[in-house]
Amino acid sequence: MAAITASLFVFLTTELMPIGLLTPLSESLDVSVGVAGLMVTAQGVAAGLGVPFIVAWTRHVNRRRLLTTLLAVLAAGNLVTSLAPNYPLILGTRLLMGFASGVFWAIGVSMAIRIVPEHHANRAAAVVMSGISIATVVGIPLGTLLEGIGNWRTTFLIWAGLSALVCVAVARTIPSLPSTNAVSVREVFGLPVTNAPLRTVLVMVVLFVLGHFGAYTFIRPYLEDRTSAGVGFVTAALIVFGIGGTIGNFIGGRTVAKSLRGSFVAGGLLLVAALAVLLALGTHTAAVIAAMALWGIAFGVVQLSQINTTLAAAPDTFEAAMSLNTMAYNTCIALGALVGGLFADHAGVTSVVWFGIALVALAVAIRATTGRRRTSPTA
Repeated sequence: MAAITASLFVFLTTELMPIGLLTPLSESLDVSVGVAGLMVTAQGVAAGLGVPFIVAWTRHVNRRRLLTTLLAVLAAGNLVTSLAPNYPLILGTRLLMGFASGVFWAIGVSMAIRIVPEHHANRAAAVVMSGISIATVVGIPLGTLLEGIGNWRTTFLIWAGLSALVCVAVARTIPSLPSTNAVSVREVFGLPVTNAPLRTVLVMVVLFVLGHFGAYTFIRPYLEDRTSAGVGFVTAALIVFGIGGTIGNFIGGRTVAKSLRGSFVAGGLLLVAALAVLLALGTHTAAVIAAMALWGIAFGVVQLSQINTTLAAAPDTFEAAMSLNTMAYNTCIALGALVGGLFADHAGVTSVVWFGIALVALAVAIRATTGRRRTSPTA
């Protein structure tokens, strides 16, 4: 479980690391902030669009061996990023790393669930998803801090080493896990056609991720613009967000067992409220810290809720359903960063926060008004 959680940590921090480094990346590589944000877009596009195919094509590959290979690709990609002399090479490397990242998101939670007793499935998912909180509390802020001490290349070099260490840990500790419920490409894409609850989950994921990451990707430029924040304050804000995510993950681990819908709706509304506070009181540092904490709590609850909702919607084809979830999630991270970049470059970074509010609110409305006829206690 620890090795799988550590895998999530290095994959997520690698994918989102540019968020805390956008300003120095753009200056060093002589590109705009919006263009620098394409580092998130590139990895998200590859992770989203490639995952259903790769998961299906590797359906006969032992999952321990597959995860080890994915981590090796991640380590090599981080190393190349740290040494790359120009932005196009970095962007191409991020595309390749995205394929590995997407496949991990599709198989990681499923692997964790398989190595524990069935009645601990939700808890196993919560433990692995805590890697998100660890990444936001420690990983992304640490990367920002390391950049302040040295430079962004040092940050990616260190993450190359961490990825290699996790690769060794996975190879040595995780038991053999032959593929069990992976299906063909045609069957993967047929799931939303025959499974209405899964269709609803995917729509919710699209809207929520577009809104959340559209705003979160540009949090550093937003804070620099509204509060004249330096590296120290941005790092502190990201840490507070991560701590909130840890609390939200803990809360969600308890609430999703009672009501998946209620957890998603409550978390989404809290996220909208946090973004509204940033807009209304974004010039006050205390209000910003409070808003980042609320945002983190909300994200932790919603994230765990949508994973467990996917499991509830397709328990017999969870890995395939998660590949679709991952496709929607990561593609929308990419699109969120892309659209957010367009807003930031042409309408100012404040408009990105409004974009986040609108999309998350729509996701909440859909979740609150669908699936009411289901009798499952997890509905």
